[in-house]
Amino acid sequence: MAKGKENRPHIGIFGRRNNGKSSLINALAGQELAIVSDVPGTTTDPVKKTLEIGGIGPVVLIDTAGIDDEGELGQKRIEKSLATLKTIDLAILVITHNQLQAEEEKLISEFKRWELPFIVIHNKSDISRLDTAIEKKAIEHGALAVLDFSARFPDNLESIIQTIRNAIPESAFQSQSLVGDLISYGDVVMLITPIDIEAPEGRLILPQVQAIRDILDNDAIAVVVKEREADIFIRKMSPEPALVITDSQIFSKADGIVPRHIPLTSFSILLARQRGDFTNYLKGTPKISELKDGDRVLLLESCTHHVSCDDIGRVKIPRWLSHFTGKKMEFEVVAGLSNLPRPITDYALVIQCGGCVITRRQIINRLKPAVEAGVPVTNYGMAIAWVQGIYPRAVAPFLRNAPDPSQYL
Repeated sequence: MAKGKENRPHIGIFGRRNNGKSSLINALAGQELAIVSDVPGTTTDPVKKTLEIGGIGPVVLIDTAGIDDEGELGQKRIEKSLATLKTIDLAILVITHNQLQAEEEKLISEFKRWELPFIVIHNKSDISRLDTAIEKKAIEHGALAVLDFSARFPDNLESIIQTIRNAIPESAFQSQSLVGDLISYGDVVMLITPIDIEAPEGRLILPQVQAIRDILDNDAIAVVVKEREADIFIRKMSPEPALVITDSQIFSKADGIVPRHIPLTSFSILLARQRGDFTNYLKGTPKISELKDGDRVLLLESCTHHVSCDDIGRVKIPRWLSHFTGKKMEFEVVAGLSNLPRPITDYALVIQCGGCVITRRQIINRLKPAVEAGVPVTNYGMAIAWVQGIYPRAVAPFLRNAPDPSQYL
């Protein structure tokens, strides 16, 4: 997934069956993207549609099944629709015929649970106009706006688009720079990128590409080397690097190569700070040393990929943690945004990957049940740094302004 796509605003469209959710998407897109039918339940599982909306830019719209779906299968569809609340930045509740009843109120309570801004669109206004009492009720429930609309005669489409634009949180459009606050104009940043069995043929992995782009965006100079050339190159560099970023898997080797006075961190830790729950990662990482025999550790991968014989999440991290702690533990890996196989409280530790292909909100909400339950959370790179004994150095660049850095070490 290219840079920028994961930062596109994600907008979920919700409502009863046959309320015109798909018609609204087609009106916003200006083309027939979603199947429209008078038959209730045409949309079953949530469907993502990436498109450009005038006045907003590229967005991901998620068309969901009706919240009034029926039967056992219908309930499963509703559950899948509700699961998307963890991944979106804005919800649009589509109602018709001034229906704002138990189903809608239950959905609104879920919006509030996930601290999700939402607007209400009263569709089919050509059949019945929005009642002011319903508008007032929706606002009292927390709607940022309530608008009358007809997908058949979208005369006020521009008003709908502007309302959506105003309602999308600013954080959905912007992301924190990876290295902007760590470097200055003209600084040299050295990236140590191993080319091994897990490296994709003919290209760099996404976090490395993102780091290079961010360095250039901050008017600095990126120098990319493999670990075998890093030692001789760093001794010849003039000026010396203001920062060195390494792949987590060779953290220990990089620690020996890079002089102690030069800040050193990893791609994964940069991503952890940019789009992860970094404060809770800092609190949770030291808990690795408290793991016991029989503990269950959950590893969360945000993408699905080909599993190699020495996979970082399924093989290396479990091996490193077992060797470091000397304990016999159980490890479970969940890829993508799939449901967990057991309650979150069954785990002694949760380790999240860098999350290069999903949004910060998706990661935060993915980890929210663990944080609320008091289950320690950490990140691939931070966990690796801890078991390799170089964690204090790896997080030091980000703790320069912390009032008491020792509390995280």
